[in-house]
Amino acid sequence: MRGRPKQQTTLFSLRTPGDRVPAGHPLRRVKDMADAALAALSPTFDAMYSGTGRPSIPPEQLLKSCLLMAFYSVRSERLFCEQLDYNLLFRWFLDMGMEDASFDHSTFSQNRDRLLEHDVARRFFMAVMGQAQSAGLTSSEHFSVDGSLIEAWASLKSFRPKDEKDDKQEPPDDKGNPTVNFHGQKRGNATHASTTDPEAKLARKGNGKEARLAYSLNGVMENRNGLLVDLAVMPADGFAERDAAVMMLEGLKSRNERASVGADKGYDTADFVADCRRMGVTPHIAQTTDTRRRSAIDRRTTRPAGYALSQRIRKRIEEVWGWMKTVGGFRKTRFKGRERTELAAYLVGAAYNLVRMARLTAA
Repeated sequence: MRGRPKQQTTLFSLRTPGDRVPAGHPLRRVKDMADAALAALSPTFDAMYSGTGRPSIPPEQLLKSCLLMAFYSVRSERLFCEQLDYNLLFRWFLDMGMEDASFDHSTFSQNRDRLLEHDVARRFFMAVMGQAQSAGLTSSEHFSVDGSLIEAWASLKSFRPKDEKDDKQEPPDDKGNPTVNFHGQKRGNATHASTTDPEAKLARKGNGKEARLAYSLNGVMENRNGLLVDLAVMPADGFAERDAAVMMLEGLKSRNERASVGADKGYDTADFVADCRRMGVTPHIAQTTDTRRRSAIDRRTTRPAGYALSQRIRKRIEEVWGWMKTVGGFRKTRFKGRERTELAAYLVGAAYNLVRMARLTAA
């Protein structure tokens, strides 16, 4: 018998958004861990807001909205607010009812300064890592470090000489997209800066690659399950990877135990190796193949079997960058300035850890 569409809609419904989410949906486990991490930040949220006035959108919902944008590759906050109107899965994850109104996209921008002031993104990232450590999913002895370039929210046309005077510039032929011919000119970070994002630096991934305005995203991964332990966004000045690695390892390393760190040949410098040995960290670094300089790694480091093991596992940190750039949409930052870019990096990094932890706990 042929079914016919109903001409009259149901006036009342006793179903909730959670009833529509399957019992075995992987986001249920992620939601439990995210809620536990946010509950630990409740005193911080109390300090962020005044005790009087009109109630704001709960900060827990704003942070979990950023997680959803990373999980489902939502490219903008405006698009997320549009999808929140009709996506029951999103509403359930944010503890919203069917009748609750969606957010306005400007709410994220208005609250971003408050999140930066109280360092909420980093605290949330560390709270997620605390759950992984309590569950025995992380290693406290063996780590890997690496860096990657995140394209800045600025065009190469905005990379102008620092001493350029505005009154000497010719009127642009197109105010929205002016024609700029910089071929044959010597452009560098010492003499030029972006008028859109002055903190972004001109950098390239290697010889023969094009140069772009970018930031340096650096991270430390533990070698047991490939979880991101810490990260930092720094200016792409050529020294950011080694400087950030030393800074993060000093915060992770316990003085009463030995540790090892795996890295690629970009970290094979005398200064970085000396800093690692000073901290009691064994530098399992790939030896450079450059014939113009000598490797700082000797046979006492490469002889043990642990060196080859670290060199094999340290490549897994590329999987972290791959997820953050493709699924998490962090190949290019949507924000101007290092601090705002780092805030977004912590939230995307926390989203990766939550997905990874959900799979590990299920296993």
